[in-house]
Amino acid sequence: MSEVRLTLRQAPSVALEAPCVRPDAFATLSEAAIARLPVEHGREVVALGEFFDVRGEHADQVRVEGDVRRVKRLGAGMIGGSLIVAGSAGRHTGAGMSGGSLVVEGDADDWTGLGMRGGRLVVHGNAAAAFCGAAPGSSRGMTGGLAFVRGSVGVRVGERLRRGVIAVGGSAGAYAGAHMVAGTLVVRGALGPGAGIGLKRGSIVAGGALELLPTFRYACRYRPGYVDLLFASLERHGFDVGAMAAGAFDRFGGDHADLGRGEILKWTAS
Repeated sequence: MSEVRLTLRQAPSVALEAPCVRPDAFATLSEAAIARLPVEHGREVVALGEFFDVRGEHADQVRVEGDVRRVKRLGAGMIGGSLIVAGSAGRHTGAGMSGGSLVVEGDADDWTGLGMRGGRLVVHGNAAAAFCGAAPGSSRGMTGGLAFVRGSVGVRVGERLRRGVIAVGGSAGAYAGAHMVAGTLVVRGALGPGAGIGLKRGSIVAGGALELLPTFRYACRYRPGYVDLLFASLERHGFDVGAMAAGAFDRFGGDHADLGRGEILKWTAS
């Protein structure tokens, strides 16, 4: 299968904005045309080829190699194809993506998956703040797709989630799932303070320690059928649900300081 490979030639002295690196755009471009695409380096607009060696053309399979932690907006707005970042990625990676597959083999910086609308986003390491969250002042966070992190995430994961599934293999920082309207957030590890604050609808599935807000009320202990369907789907995509594959869940309804039609499902082995 043909592939476009970008290899970072030199690390940028300041953050490099590169939203042009998206597989659906590369599918129609020659190697030379890809190298001419504009990127922002500080206040300057330069060609992508100033920083990356480009190999391949006319392909929607893209691989980015090198230390690109200071390269922002990789795959932002992508609507299809496959993008692999062979290492850690900078801020706003996959922001606003609506289709395709984006895999970060290392860690991901703040705002990865911001306002995601569809597709599949995978981070093999850890993700920083606002993973698949909402931009400041926005009423909408993620509105579709599947995103998961094998490691841990920072604060405000899934903030204002409206549709889709987010799964975290490790722990989550404060305010996980804050102001969710719908959708599902799964966290295998511990959740920090303020989880589910402002929750209107949707589900937060918690596998580890939980600092529950007083505005959530205990309902029952059971194992809802949809959880097994959800977990089966996640495992098909390569996410390990761990011990939550068995056991039951304590259901807490809330946030009753808001609409209060959401739920937090706290896993228990018994």
